[in-house]
Amino acid sequence: MQRRTNHTNVIFIFADQLRASSVGCYGEEDVITPRIDAFSREGVIFPVCVASPSVCGPYRGCLISGQNPLSNGVIANDVALEVSHKTLGECFHDAGYDTAYIGKWHLDGPDRKAPVPNERRRGFRHWAAANFEHNYLESKFHRSESEQLVWKGYDAEAQMDELLDYLEGRPKEKPFIAVLSWGPPHNPYKMVPQRYLDMYDPVSIKARPNCSEIPRDDLWGYYAQITFLDEQFGRLLDELSRLGLEQDTLLVFTSDHGDMHGSQGVYKKGWPWDESIRVPMIMRLPGRLVAGSAAGFTISTVDIMPTLLGFCGIGIPKEVQGVDCSGALVGTAAFGPQSAFITNPCPTTVLDSRGEDMLPTFRGRRMEYRGVRTMRHTYIETIDGPWLLYDNLVDPYQLTNLIDDPDHNAVRKSLAAATRAHMKAIGDEFLPKEEYYRRFGVQVDERGVLRNLVVNPYPAFA
Repeated sequence: MQRRTNHTNVIFIFADQLRASSVGCYGEEDVITPRIDAFSREGVIFPVCVASPSVCGPYRGCLISGQNPLSNGVIANDVALEVSHKTLGECFHDAGYDTAYIGKWHLDGPDRKAPVPNERRRGFRHWAAANFEHNYLESKFHRSESEQLVWKGYDAEAQMDELLDYLEGRPKEKPFIAVLSWGPPHNPYKMVPQRYLDMYDPVSIKARPNCSEIPRDDLWGYYAQITFLDEQFGRLLDELSRLGLEQDTLLVFTSDHGDMHGSQGVYKKGWPWDESIRVPMIMRLPGRLVAGSAAGFTISTVDIMPTLLGFCGIGIPKEVQGVDCSGALVGTAAFGPQSAFITNPCPTTVLDSRGEDMLPTFRGRRMEYRGVRTMRHTYIETIDGPWLLYDNLVDPYQLTNLIDDPDHNAVRKSLAAATRAHMKAIGDEFLPKEEYYRRFGVQVDERGVLRNLVVNPYPAFA
């Protein structure tokens, strides 16, 4: 058992497909999130938190393992996590923590309905989860391997009930880590209680400046789901105060990736633009994190595991590829990461709001991409060569591609060098996705879709 050097608890909550711009405290869209906004003033907000890859399963693989997809093998949705080193839950469990996981797992292979076996829950002992579920009104999950259960009512609310019950009944002699993985605001967007839809007028929803047309009906449900989650998050804040757990608990709110909703003419996730890769990240730990502050550095998915371990004084496995940002946040380190690696080694190209079309090219270009997001710039290249360069300070909606602008040659070369440094550190050869399918034994059909993958299990709510 690893030795604990402090008794910090951890609650890590992440939504599914929630972009940073659609949270009120990020100041970009008119979305009602008063409890999250207030929470941001009590902790540290990250202006640039990069979900990479910005796809459900690969994000979760990076979160749980602390490794990039080409190291942990979760190169696409519905690929099982098979790493041999200690993962997030196992590190905390071995350090004497009580461990809990609630909600969507999506790391146990293509059978989305099957229970996750005990030995594949990666150190999480309190378990109320499903490998995959987005039917929020009849949401199924498992505790044991033998009995399938259904969340009562709307699943995000029932999952918060589960978390609050866990906090009340957990072993009090142990510190704990609890992870809550919500399904919303992922499509089906309109699957949300009516009173939250009534809080928005779809006609008045504004288009982002980088949208040629706006899917108001989708955004209506998307915003309603976000406001619903905000209310549920507020219930947690109230309960932590009631239980006297605020001071000793690192509380983190984030998302696995964003949602394009028509920006740049595309939809859903997996893209290198900010609507897809940039997600909210807020951390609160009274007495150690400065309330109302903003991080002056980037943070990426692989940095989360080592950062949580760092806050709790738990050893970080040598196989972890992320950076422990805890020192930079509490003032014991000079600075944090200056760039976040952006990668999608095996892309699913989402062309419209009705479904996913696995195509090898997008606008004549292969879509395997690598790049970096700094506090100011975005740089992206594909196998076909340099593609995107944005100055996000002067062009926050990424309307002007500077990749061929001679006045930005020096910036482009610097960001390309940063990209290469990230790739070299993890042995990324930047190969076509078919090579990674072969290398990791991933089988796809004639369209390039993983076999047994259910693209849209709820077409009535598309």
